[in-house]
Amino acid sequence: MDTMIKKLGAVLGGLALLISNAGCTGAGAHDVAASAAPDHALHNNNPPQRVQILLVGDSTMATASGYGDQFCAAFTAAVSCLNAARGGRSSASYRAEGLWEKVMETLRKGDQAEKIVLIQFGHNDQPGKPGRSTDLATEFPRNLEQYVLDVKQAGGTPILVTPLTRRTFVDGVLENNLRPWAQSAIDVAAHQRIEVIDLNFISSQAVQKMGQAEADTLAMAPPPEKTPTPVDTKQTEKQGAAKSAFDRTHVGKKGAALFSAMVLQELVKLHPELVAMTSTKGQP
Repeated sequence: MDTMIKKLGAVLGGLALLISNAGCTGAGAHDVAASAAPDHALHNNNPPQRVQILLVGDSTMATASGYGDQFCAAFTAAVSCLNAARGGRSSASYRAEGLWEKVMETLRKGDQAEKIVLIQFGHNDQPGKPGRSTDLATEFPRNLEQYVLDVKQAGGTPILVTPLTRRTFVDGVLENNLRPWAQSAIDVAAHQRIEVIDLNFISSQAVQKMGQAEADTLAMAPPPEKTPTPVDTKQTEKQGAAKSAFDRTHVGKKGAALFSAMVLQELVKLHPELVAMTSTKGQP
């Protein structure tokens, strides 16, 4: 399994792997991407002079507890990559706290950079998190759709990313309780005719192949000697940055390398002109 992780990590430094089909892909998500006609896609033969990529999401993408910084490190100076993800935020609280307005201020700047915004929520939209939980049938898709519309209006390219899987197994099977939120994001992308990266599918398939013991090595800290009682997902992520302790939601260096490679590989499939703007900086 370490070999698989090294191969996926090498995506960050090997341009050949970036455009290969080595990773798993989510059929639902990529059918949407293939059939959509994005309003602000960057597809062209000549790489733009400057591209800006903004990451918006929760702690599984944020600095220190997620994969976002490793992802940004994969690009050359031709790309300005800003990780604006924040721990503990949902699709509702991220906007309510004014964090989204800061992203919009960046998008509205008067330079000529192409802007891609990767948006990933779901963990803290689940039930039982006062001030953050959203209704899956109504609020969550509406919130995602508004983010998409805002980015389009500002001249950017929105790409929805389905929530990274948690890593708890029950009787040898990965418990992917975030799949309904992933499907909601895919549905919003189809309705808005934009691109989507189905990270939930890709990451859950990879983690399932690992098994619990290997999946635990992706955490921020080593597991305790005694296997912990499965954590209530309603309490998995508190508001703010994740603590540096073992859990099966957040990721350490190894997990960040694995999952950032997955996102990067899928992004360059959608925007192959970005391959020329990657470097070996993000390689673990």
